[in-house]
Amino acid sequence: MHPTTPFPGLRRRGFLAAASGATALAVTGCAGSSPAADGKGDAGTPRRGGRLRAAFAGGGASETLDPHLANLFADVARAKALYDKLADYDDDLSARPRLAEKWQADRTLRRWQVTLRRATFHDGTPVTARDVLASYRRIADPAKAFRAKASLEPIDLKASRATGERTVEFVLKRPTAEFPNVLAAFGAYIVPEGASDFDRAPVGSGPFRLVSFAPGRGAVFRRNDDYWDGAPYLDELELVVANEESARVNALLGGQLEYAHELNPATARAHEGKGRIEIVRLRGSAMQAFAMKTDRPPFDDRRVREAFFLIADRKELVDGALSGAGQIGNDLFGKGYEYYADGLPQREQDLDRARSLLKQAGADKLRVTLDTSDVAAGFTEAAGIFRDQAARAGVTVTVRTGSKDSYWSDILDSGTLCCYRSGAMPIESHLSQRLLTDSTTNATKWRHKDFDTLYQQAQSTRDKDARAAVYGRMQRRLHAEGGFLVWGFADWIIATARNVGGVERTAPANTLDWARFDKVWLT
Repeated sequence: MHPTTPFPGLRRRGFLAAASGATALAVTGCAGSSPAADGKGDAGTPRRGGRLRAAFAGGGASETLDPHLANLFADVARAKALYDKLADYDDDLSARPRLAEKWQADRTLRRWQVTLRRATFHDGTPVTARDVLASYRRIADPAKAFRAKASLEPIDLKASRATGERTVEFVLKRPTAEFPNVLAAFGAYIVPEGASDFDRAPVGSGPFRLVSFAPGRGAVFRRNDDYWDGAPYLDELELVVANEESARVNALLGGQLEYAHELNPATARAHEGKGRIEIVRLRGSAMQAFAMKTDRPPFDDRRVREAFFLIADRKELVDGALSGAGQIGNDLFGKGYEYYADGLPQREQDLDRARSLLKQAGADKLRVTLDTSDVAAGFTEAAGIFRDQAARAGVTVTVRTGSKDSYWSDILDSGTLCCYRSGAMPIESHLSQRLLTDSTTNATKWRHKDFDTLYQQAQSTRDKDARAAVYGRMQRRLHAEGGFLVWGFADWIIATARNVGGVERTAPANTLDWARFDKVWLT
């Protein structure tokens, strides 16, 4: 199957990053050259009809429509066209029901009853509890490398069961107050029981049906008039592969596209407000940080970590490494997300205090290596800027540039200080995947049993306000002495033709309303 595409053969990948640190992008915000008051594009009243052509960086001939193998932004856009999850993330990264109509926990928070809404797959068969359990068991197959496997770990799938055609009882291994986040997990799509032929004849319950698919080139989809959430406005959607940013932008300017994913700040500035295309900035999308390993010198000394917090000039880093396309951070993940501790004072550069702390720690002539790579935009620039900032505090930073192909695995356990970024996930997921003693992607080696206990306390707390208070305690501790020096949050930038309406301007990547083409229209 070969959809029409004017951009064959381009190569640069646009990886979604996630728990490993190579993360997908995200967070809240709004902007653009003429944003509408409701946060959507302003191309008039919604109307039906037409084909929208959208370009993403792709993965070449190995691309697949298997939603459980999605790893790139392009993969997720295709999966969202064809499939649904039980829940998905709202703009603040709270879980929002999708195929699940509702959920209810018992008093122990270890059994959750999930009721499905009435929805059908593209072949007309209903989405049932058996399909849900079969999908989750497929994802959890130990012989497979499906990305959502770790997210489903809290579920005891052997004990979980269908209690009716549209009801599932999930039995959990431990109390999990934030279980809806599991239902919304990246890649946790529902497919029909026994599904296998994903690339030639995929059957989902999503807003579009497949017309054609050519790995590395693109895919064409047609409106699903029977979609449970309302038929899309578009007649057809074409997702094409254009790995080079210049190809995406030139095709948009030339009328060959209506939507271009992933622009750099310089390109956005060159076209913003010029009247030819619309620039959409998803403010503060990717957390930008330096990760200090807290289990080894010099960062096993809390005073050294605090000194590094005070060395950073966050505005200079945002302006220099992100070309100003972002907002400053405060050494915490998830700015704007549910449970974020936004009441803490903004940390400012204080070189005198940093020098004093280093002297107290016997590290006033400290030398340290900062690992970086061109694996992510702004990494090498940030490393150079921070090196110069540290020099003003008497610290000698040597920048070491590693291979972008192995960077994330290299820096997980080795080194002492590295460039790091992360995209959208709930704050609870960030805590559990990166900051508990047994977390598999614990890049800062933050291991404290009392911190683990606080996390378990939060997960065992039914009352949301009380649970938020526990998350607040955990974040105050991280702000004071953690290993993530979070200096900024980068904008995520897309561009559209001026006749495109309905594009959400506040939805981080990895959330429900990002790349949600069933709610987009052409005028």
